Amino acid sequence: MRMELATSPGSPERPNEDWASVALPASGQGGTLVALDGVTPPRGDYGCEHGVPWFTARLGGALLELSASRTDLSLAEILSTAIRRTADAHRDRCDLSHVRTPQATVLIARWGAPAGDLEYLVLSDSTLLLESPDGAVRAVLDDRLDRLPREQLLTHASADALRNAEGGFFTAAADPGVAARAVTGRVPCSEVRAVAALTDGASRWVDMFAEGSWAEALGVLRKEGPQGLIDRVRALESAAAEARTEAIRWKLHDDAAAVFAEL
Repeated sequence: MRMELATSPGSPERPNEDWASVALPASGQGGTLVALDGVTPPRGDYGCEHGVPWFTARLGGALLELSASRTDLSLAEILSTAIRRTADAHRDRCDLSHVRTPQATVLIARWGAPAGDLEYLVLSDSTLLLESPDGAVRAVLDDRLDRLPREQLLTHASADALRNAEGGFFTAAADPGVAARAVTGRVPCSEVRAVAALTDGASRWVDMFAEGSWAEALGVLRKEGPQGLIDRVRALESAAAEARTEAIRWKLHDDAAAVFAEL
């Protein structure tokens, strides 16, 4: 089994708000991967004395531990438990009801012995890639954010009204109930040759710059590793900035994380 990961901050002046990790069970069979993309709040008070990196590290650590050790729980149950555990760590000092309380997108994949299944969970705008033995690649997406008109997301007030609200989009924040909103599923391990997790800072090689398909992105991960894909994204961002193109939709450089596992 091959498992690789890389993450890179969007700016050296700001801490990296993405978080990624992998785990192998003591039995040596199967594995789990977790990737989070922390949501950067606007400057100003957001009801919490902790930064987004603190939140993603706490939530990510809980997700990794639970997904590796609690095979009796579904991934949605694991996300719900991890959100509650993280909220309990700071609810006595912070206003967790604030709409901008620290939050993150979530990707989880967990697989068992070769005869078992691969389970997955996707919440918000990160991308999970599943490669079949014949080389076909399927992207598992939570596209609720993409389905919203862009003008509704251009101001913080309008975006806040849609955040974790019916008809809007959902992220992991302080409400364990959001786990029920995640995209989940399972496929037999025999139908999966490799799995990859990309936060939107890494997936923009495909969905922003249109440099290749999801299958080609997975090919880059296999040949050059996760850091190779992120380096390609950084080169495209720099070229777009110099050309002053319209390719950059939200911000020039975004935190990026990529995980690749070959089963």
